[in-house]
Amino acid sequence: MKKILYIAGFAVMCFFASCSDFLENDPRGVLSEEDIVTPQSVEGFMNAAYAQLGNDHYDSPYSLWPFGNVRSDDAYKGGSGTNDIQDFHFFEVSNNIRPDFGELDSFWYISYVGVSRANKALKALEQISEADYPLKKTRMAEMRFLRGHFYFMLKIMFRNVPYITEDIPIEKYKTISNKALSNEALWTKIAEDFQAAADNLPDAQPQIGRATKKAAYAYLAKTRLYQAYTQDETFKVTGISQQHLQEVIAATDKVIGKATLEPDFANNFLPGTYENGPESIFSIQFSDNDGTLYGRLNFSDVLSTPQGLGCCDFHKPSQNLVNAFKTGANGLPEFDTYNNEDFDYKNIDANTVDPRLYHTVAMPGLPYKYDPEFLYVEAWVRSPGTYGYFASLKENVAPNCSCVVNIDPFYGNSKNRIQIRYADVILMRAEALIELGRQSEALPLINQIRERAAQSTGRLPYVKNFKINTYVDGGNCNWTQGFARKALRWERRLELAMEGSRFFDLVRWGITDQVMNDFYAKEKTKRTYYQDAFFDAHKEEYCPIPLKQINFSQGLYKQNPGY
Repeated sequence: MKKILYIAGFAVMCFFASCSDFLENDPRGVLSEEDIVTPQSVEGFMNAAYAQLGNDHYDSPYSLWPFGNVRSDDAYKGGSGTNDIQDFHFFEVSNNIRPDFGELDSFWYISYVGVSRANKALKALEQISEADYPLKKTRMAEMRFLRGHFYFMLKIMFRNVPYITEDIPIEKYKTISNKALSNEALWTKIAEDFQAAADNLPDAQPQIGRATKKAAYAYLAKTRLYQAYTQDETFKVTGISQQHLQEVIAATDKVIGKATLEPDFANNFLPGTYENGPESIFSIQFSDNDGTLYGRLNFSDVLSTPQGLGCCDFHKPSQNLVNAFKTGANGLPEFDTYNNEDFDYKNIDANTVDPRLYHTVAMPGLPYKYDPEFLYVEAWVRSPGTYGYFASLKENVAPNCSCVVNIDPFYGNSKNRIQIRYADVILMRAEALIELGRQSEALPLINQIRERAAQSTGRLPYVKNFKINTYVDGGNCNWTQGFARKALRWERRLELAMEGSRFFDLVRWGITDQVMNDFYAKEKTKRTYYQDAFFDAHKEEYCPIPLKQINFSQGLYKQNPGY
């Protein structure tokens, strides 16, 4: 038990009573750690850590829409023009990305608030006995899961970040560099958190939204998959670790069969009874009408509402992404020719497509979020000359949903956001199998995703141009490792489009410069603001370390190469 020692008058006190008796007296009006660390206070610390999952903002969003989608070939920034949140425009064109961007500093800060809250809860849990708090091991596992989650985001964003745990005294923080751990070692630390969580979490939780064993194993698989692609100090992918790929297989073994795909792809992106469905491995929980001013809304994605329904028409699907959903006569993607001609929303029957297109992209002339009362029209678009007429659907809801809240000028919603879903786990496993040379085992996994896509047409009676088939080795394809790799990467793009992962996938595979500069070359012929766009390899794979953080560390933190 921590005590406060009074030094002044010490000899006088000892004259009237023994020193040992004096040192055992609690000071009046001062709380000791035993007073503070109680089952009730521990719950408060943990609630604060969970709350941080939703304590972000549209300019520093945990959904990663500017960094995973707009920064890739999947999305345009949107808004009123290139000056509207201009720093995100610079990410869109891979130009003028600077360490002094306030959005990057804010993202770093709020992510470390999450780390700090998890560490605070862990420190408190360590001081309480299982007799006093029987859920101690489970709750410690939850906090390690949350800490792993925040570090994972920091890692894919910045690569080199300081790693701080609950057992490091605050006064030591200033001695820990963002380069203290190697790339491999930092991934291992994050994996250790998810492994510890998986070892101690239950299969199910009585309260929706708490981490579970399958969520920890899914995140462990994701961590090991990223770790498997080794990088040198210039971010060049130098190899693929067979050991880490095997660890992906082992982790996904613990998830396969513990969840199921939704029968309809659309269900993953609908509010109400569809939230926390069978495909949701871990979801960020939002709410409304909860006694607070606006409720706990999804502020990450509040800007993506079309202008005709609210504000502010950001996060716009790219023409390139829309084209990628086109299919050939065999019902397979047009890998090499998909972008030769643009899909035209005014003549949709000119192409056959994967049904997931209409669950991902809103386009003029079609019902918005499957609701025939709300026909998406060109007038809803804020800057069509700059960003085109498409809008993002997955994060949005129908305007008449009870989950919509007017936070003028924005229209937020309380629909949960799935952080990891079962389809992602299936595709992570398939990727590991392909890179291990076991592509025949990956074939049924990828086909499972495509079969579900083919069945996801029940909410789309107003369109008929679907054509999607599974891969048949020796039939419509030759399922070599190279072809399987191409099919897997395409499937990830279509299945997870606009969900914040595309850019980070490209970095993991080591093909960002190739894909993005091909994308820019075509876009320059359509949109003037891409004229100077160019992706610089060995630099722009990661964000710069925020200048404010380097200054706060008094130069201890080192900047990423090229910035």
